[in-house]
Amino acid sequence: MTNPSTTPVPKVVLITGASSGIGEATARRLAAAGHHVVLGARRAGRLALLAKEIEAQSGSALAHELDVTDPASVAAFVRAAHDRYGHLDVLVNNAGVMPLSRLDALRVDEWNQMIDVNLRGVLHGIAAVLPIMNAQGSGHIVNISSVSGLRVDPTAAVYAATKHAVRALSEGLRQESRDVRVTVISPGLTRSELTASIADGTVRDAVEGQMDIAIPAAAIGEAVLFAISQPAEVDVNELVVRPTAQG
Repeated sequence: MTNPSTTPVPKVVLITGASSGIGEATARRLAAAGHHVVLGARRAGRLALLAKEIEAQSGSALAHELDVTDPASVAAFVRAAHDRYGHLDVLVNNAGVMPLSRLDALRVDEWNQMIDVNLRGVLHGIAAVLPIMNAQGSGHIVNISSVSGLRVDPTAAVYAATKHAVRALSEGLRQESRDVRVTVISPGLTRSELTASIADGTVRDAVEGQMDIAIPAAAIGEAVLFAISQPAEVDVNELVVRPTAQG
């Protein structure tokens, strides 16, 4: 997707939910491309190990424990990155959960968890970086949505609602911004740990039964790299990346 003959200027890229799945794969890909990655997630031990592995391969990584549902934690994550590098180029709002269930199962706590992580977490990230990016006169916010932000399926009503909301706020932010670029990436079936959060065994088995066609998380990392590698005057607003076999 990128021109291998062009050496990109290293960017400071903050990634939430970086301890596994799409976040981890994106961190590895961007670090391999020469960018400085700032890794945020709740699992501090896994973050530290990932940062160590990236740096062992001559990459640049900073790990910082992060809870995207806590605005203070998000602010501290952003401040740590800004203190280290003096500027911020990209925020990848990736942290998410997917405890699917039918609405009549009334798993209200899980509904609230999805709203807190998938939607409020994105808003907290935007709130923390936008003043800095506006002051710089540049920046890029990449929000990871889902193909569930384009459609609704049984058991995914609340999850889809959060992902539709991420697409809506991304478009609103894009329209309000002249210096900050905004990209929303919507993955289809992707190998990650998201299915582990599905408490309903029947639903979990049904989802995992489809994973034989899933694409690797690295495919989404490649999409992120493509979006942030464009010239400053080019804003890739939306990418949908799904398995060829997915209906």
